Parts: sequence; C-alpha cells; structure tokens
Amino acid sequence: MSTFLFDQTIFGPVKSRRLGVSLGINLLPNDTKVCSFDCIYCECGWTPHKREKKAELPSRETVARLLRKKLEEMKSAGEAPDVLTFAGNGEPTLHPAFADIIDDTISIRNEYFPDARIAVLSNSTMLHKPKVVEALKKVDDNILKLDSAIPDTIQLLDCPLGRFHLVEVVNNMKKFEGKLTVQTMFIRGEFSGHQIDNTTEEELSAWLKLLAEISPERVMIYTIARDTPTQNLSKVTTDDLEKIATRVKDKLGIDVQVSG
Repeated sequence: MSTFLFDQTIFGPVKSRRLGVSLGINLLPNDTKVCSFDCIYCECGWTPHKREKKAELPSRETVARLLRKKLEEMKSAGEAPDVLTFAGNGEPTLHPAFADIIDDTISIRNEYFPDARIAVLSNSTMLHKPKVVEALKKVDDNILKLDSAIPDTIQLLDCPLGRFHLVEVVNNMKKFEGKLTVQTMFIRGEFSGHQIDNTTEEELSAWLKLLAEISPERVMIYTIARDTPTQNLSKVTTDDLEKIATRVKDKLGIDVQVSG
C-alpha cells in the first residue's frame, strides 16, 4: 500500500484527529525514516535496516530557525496552532540534541504562541536516557506508545530493531509519576503468517494491568486511518474502541481519548 514521508522539518499545520490544529516538527531526515521500531502499520513505511550512507538529521540550529520562521508567518497571518507536535519520519527522541531542541521550542513557543501546547509522539524506546525523560517532563503532552502488554505481540506489531524489554519500558514510564499519556494502536489482521488482534480478552486484561501500574493521566486509543506498509491489516471499529475506553474509565478512572 502507498505510504509517505514528511518532506519538511517543519510541516503543516494540519488538523490532527487527536491534537487539533497541529504544527509538525520532524527531527528526522526528509527523505528517509529513522526509527527504533519497524511497525507494520506505520504510515511512513518500513524502516531501512541498511543504509548506503549515514542518515543526516537536521541540526538544533536549523530546527530553531525554521520553527521561528514558520511561527512568524502564522502570527502575521493570524493563524494560531493548538499544538506543536514532534512527530515525522520516525522516533524524535533518537535525535542527539533532542533535549536542547525541546528547550529551544519552549522558548520560541512562549515568544509567539504561549497558549500553544507542545506534544511529543514517542515509541518509548529511549526512556532509559535521563536527558530524554527530563525533556519529556517539560512538555505539555508526552505521548508514549504501549501497543500491547504481551512481548510477543509487541514483537509482531512494532518489530523493535534493537534491544527491547517491556518490563524496563514500563518501569521507565513510571518515572513520569503519572504525567504522561499512553497511546495504543488497536489493530486486527494477519502478518507474516501470524494472526493479529490486540483487542482479545487476554490482551486487554494484561494491558489494563500495566495501565494500572503506570497510572497515566490520559490514554489515547486509536486504529489505522492511513495506508500501511503491509497488506491484510484492518481497522478496529469505533464501537469496539469505545467499549475498550469504557473499561479503562470504569476500572481505572483514567480519561480516554478515542480516535476511530
């Protein structure tokens, strides 16, 4: 199926189904994906396992310059973003200057649109780095992925490319003391000869148990809305997502945002 890459460091603004009017910040290259996961549902396609040359990331100075330029343009046009969102072609916390870029973004945001929120969409794999955790604690919405509480399912859905231990990831999420959003993609289908469904009772019971341990202030649940790099995947119905949300609210008392 047809997937795409974000071809700019600062992109949008776009109307996000989860965040509102979102101005995107892509800390990865504009022509390739760089990620510690190779999710079978990623709208950016597969993560390259081998490269002819090292991927070049935008510098801290370039990100700040381009962000300031875009916010100046939006200010002049009377267009206010709801949120500045770190997303794009892979995992933003892989950028070696991620913590410094967060500081720059907060400063620039305060200068132009102090009411705008700052969000980071992360796959949670870099939470063992203290500087990443410290930076994420500074933003308004640190949105951390947890697609399953069962390691085999994570291996199938997210395809980690390096060392990944679910217990460590959950323990690292606890470092936020509740100031985080857990984001989960629910999906069904078939991949590489395996059936996929992280909405079964076994999956949901284990997931709810981990949510209770992490105790996030919010949970985002969603399903595929764009093309995926592999065939034979299907959306979970909005009705089923709402049922999952009700279980989270009733059992844990956590706010849930649903994107069907």
